[in-house]
Amino acid sequence: MQWIESETINQTAFEAEEKELKDRAEGQNVSSSEREEKKKTKSERMEIEENQIRETGQVILDGNGEKKKIYLLTIIGEIEGHENLPNHNKTTKYEHILPKLASIEDSEEIEGVLLLINTVGGDVSAGLALAEMVASLSKPTVSLVIGDSHSIGVPLTVATDYSFIVPSATMIIHPVRMNGTIIGARQTYDYFQIIQDRIVDFIVRHSNTEKEQLEAMMMNTKMLSKDLGTILVGEDAVREGLVSEVGGMKEALNKLYQLIG
Repeated sequence: MQWIESETINQTAFEAEEKELKDRAEGQNVSSSEREEKKKTKSERMEIEENQIRETGQVILDGNGEKKKIYLLTIIGEIEGHENLPNHNKTTKYEHILPKLASIEDSEEIEGVLLLINTVGGDVSAGLALAEMVASLSKPTVSLVIGDSHSIGVPLTVATDYSFIVPSATMIIHPVRMNGTIIGARQTYDYFQIIQDRIVDFIVRHSNTEKEQLEAMMMNTKMLSKDLGTILVGEDAVREGLVSEVGGMKEALNKLYQLIG
């Protein structure tokens, strides 16, 4: 009787050990499967992000220690508006940016927007429309001028809640210009004045620059050899009240985390 009980105990112990080994093996398989799935998901996500960057210069930044989901938008080259520019031109197409800004506002995940700017300007109507859209976002926004912010790029820079400019970047302020055939009539002048007033009013509302000061910089005849206007480099833009602060990527992201709070 004692021998039978001993055999039974040994058999039970063996079965328990066998079950434990089996469970462990299955657990390892599950773990291995999960790792493979995560690896595949990460690879697919990286591929999607690379395609986004390649096609539109846009990406979501969410690997930060602050656990904030930031949407990076770039305004690069010439702002393309109602007419297509030549293929060799580096452009920002406003019909791509407008729906993206709407989707950012509609998203519950995106917490803030970082606007990287390096533009020579472009279509006045399209640029001002983009600036109005950026200014109307309820999410915290920060702009960073990394190269140039010329012409209609100025309203885009000041449209955000806070702005930065790297020390070597430039901003050019000049009167409204138009290419193509222009009728030399008083009505044409008045039309140009209306467009310019819209731009001036927007910049004044979203910066610390006075209207008289801005218009004086636009009509400056001493700086540009073939045009009217003023060039501001880095700290100059801050001193004139157009940009909040001199800084780079680190400062811009830290400020955005702070604004998100």
